[in-house]
Amino acid sequence: MDLRIDASSHTPIYEQVVAQVRALVASGRLAAGERLPSVRGLAESLLINPNTAARAYRELERDGLVVSRQGHGVFVGDQASPFRAAERRRMLAASVDRLLAEAAQLGLEPADVEDLVRQRVAGGRAPKGRIG
Repeated sequence: MDLRIDASSHTPIYEQVVAQVRALVASGRLAAGERLPSVRGLAESLLINPNTAARAYRELERDGLVVSRQGHGVFVGDQASPFRAAERRRMLAASVDRLLAEAAQLGLEPADVEDLVRQRVAGGRAPKGRIG
């Protein structure tokens, strides 16, 4: 599990961990049943306080993405499979919202953004593979 913490970010560290684990689950790079690092292991690898790592895992467990098994570790939960599609769409929707807000700040209309996206897709600028 490759996570990176941005110490200069205004986003709390535990939220950065949660967001990155969510993205890994949503993308399928972390599968249901896969074991995650222990709280101590995560804290050591990211050079963060163990309480911060524990808070991130509690948040993920509350959301049903991970399960803690006493004496065995932390695992990606079975709920992760149905979560994947919905979470990918939620993440994409958040990106679109940011794009539209930035376009509005630049004085562009939503139709301008739509045209640009269509041009990029038609011009081969979109990544190959499945979208959505």
